[in-house]
Amino acid sequence: MDTLSALSAFVKVVELGSFAAAADRLELSRSGLTKLIAFLERKYDARLLNRTTRKLSLTDAGRALYERILPLLAEFDDLETALQSDVQHPRGRLRVNAPFSFGILQLAPVIARYMEQYPEVYVDLELNDRVVDLVEEGFDLAVRIGQLDDSSLVARQLAVLDVVVCASPLYLKQHGTPAHPLELRQHRCLNYTYARQGNEWLFQRDEEEVRVKVSGMFRANNGDVLRTAALAGHGIILQPSFIIGDDIKAGRLVPLLQAWKTSYTPILYAVYPHRRFLSAKVRTFIEHLQHSLGGGLPTG
Repeated sequence: MDTLSALSAFVKVVELGSFAAAADRLELSRSGLTKLIAFLERKYDARLLNRTTRKLSLTDAGRALYERILPLLAEFDDLETALQSDVQHPRGRLRVNAPFSFGILQLAPVIARYMEQYPEVYVDLELNDRVVDLVEEGFDLAVRIGQLDDSSLVARQLAVLDVVVCASPLYLKQHGTPAHPLELRQHRCLNYTYARQGNEWLFQRDEEEVRVKVSGMFRANNGDVLRTAALAGHGIILQPSFIIGDDIKAGRLVPLLQAWKTSYTPILYAVYPHRRFLSAKVRTFIEHLQHSLGGGLPTG
């Protein structure tokens, strides 16, 4: 039997001074209400109410329980009201995790617009390129790129990312331009540490699929760092266009193997722990991400 419900029923009996009135107010049968009070008396091994045909009064134990439980029930009601308000109205702290480069180049302006719309939400953004444990580390949600392993998380697709193979004019002048994916074996390639495909790059043209194990003199766990290395002429990179799009437009990087598509097409997700009720701050933030990023990401 639910102790909290029984305590609430006990308080209502005391306030109304009648089992019949309390049962009517609580929409319970009188026998059902009597069972709740009997449950409390057994639980606390004390008689709580003196009952006669004409009068209802508290015992000493009943009075002590009533005086102590009344403020606690009021506090619980306040808590329920606050929680229901949070479910309906976005407010409070929102902890978000995202990849470093994506967070700086794409997510930061999206969050700024969200905060203008929901000024009562305090956004706590943490950027890194490792996969965090949302529950253990206390995040409300994360933005992730690529394949998802944790089936305990709910995933909402936000966008499909465009990935480009490119190098600087300086590198191509010194080492030549690959005309076929297999020629990448003779080139210096800059690898992303956390890449799902490891050091194997996948390409497709019509029905032909090519897998190439690449190598080089540098790798990093951040796309912007790889971009800097590529701009300096240290190798060929495979990166999302939101990182290198402006460089391609300006001629600082040159796209390669354009007749081929990379079979690795990363998907951008918003992920969050399974919850029966989603708070308003998480729900509205995901909706804002879908609205802001669902049409595709700017290429720079």
